Amino acid sequence: MPDRSTAALVVDHLVKDVGPVPALEGRMLRVIHDVSLQAAFGQVTVLLGTNGAGKTTTLACAQGLATRQGGAVTLLGTDPEIAGPDLRARVGVMLQDGGLPPSWRPIPLLQHLARLYRDPLPVDDLVERLGIDAFDRTSIRRLSGGQKQRVALAAALVGRPEVVFLDEPSAGLDPQSRTVVFELIDQLRRDGIGIVLTTHLLDDAQRLADYVYIIDAGRSVAEGTVPQLLQDHSARSAGTGRLRFEAPSGLAGTFAGRDGVALAEVSPGSYVLDGALTPADLAAIGAWFAARDVMPAGLTLSTPTLEDVFLELAGGAAAGADR
Repeated sequence: MPDRSTAALVVDHLVKDVGPVPALEGRMLRVIHDVSLQAAFGQVTVLLGTNGAGKTTTLACAQGLATRQGGAVTLLGTDPEIAGPDLRARVGVMLQDGGLPPSWRPIPLLQHLARLYRDPLPVDDLVERLGIDAFDRTSIRRLSGGQKQRVALAAALVGRPEVVFLDEPSAGLDPQSRTVVFELIDQLRRDGIGIVLTTHLLDDAQRLADYVYIIDAGRSVAEGTVPQLLQDHSARSAGTGRLRFEAPSGLAGTFAGRDGVALAEVSPGSYVLDGALTPADLAAIGAWFAARDVMPAGLTLSTPTLEDVFLELAGGAAAGADR
């Protein structure tokens, strides 16, 4: 767990109700039961959860945009619920839906926002870094989703924040733009900024995260660095692995693996060997190849990913609108 002495944000046993809810006869609905997390300066802290798990509500409380019913929140040493403009000026927030005025053009909007801060970042640098000048003649309402994301990211950073909240920063971006955003986030980390990030793109989370929190049904269910979470997952799943390869179609039924290890043809000529794989299983599939004079193509042995961890711990949550 990050050291509290270097914590930009501390959320401690958060409780949050919403309502009244007609389906509950006007009673309050508890959407956050017990969530705790910390975000350190100079690190990317990733918050993961399915739709409806409570990510958005947790971050709204962390930013002081929603009132909690229990627990404590400290943002830059202050309770954000009672904070004034001095704290707001030190925090950047990028919302997935942008929250940007639709009739403005990007650069005039960023120049206007910069004038609201005492020591803003140079707008021209942000514009060049994120390629915003390429579409500045277009109003925000007419931008693509990826273009709006880039403007929203620039708007969150223009005030030179000490902590920045990024909601789906790479959603809708083309590969080149994603690389630019990743490089910018890496630079923010090196500059000592505390970065709190949420995303549904688990490959991006694994690439960016220094520390990960997973919440499910309004409760904290796991935390750790990516290597720690992968190691814990491997221990729980007894080393489950996946061997993929290409070979002539129709062979899956001829392989008899030990209990818990199965070969499936997931599409014509594409096979997956699943289970708690051991070196003996690899030797068995090798002997099976040799007995049939089969030379497999594209042979890959995959290791657990953050997505595997997430699906194990939170994948069973009911889908729905994120709360």
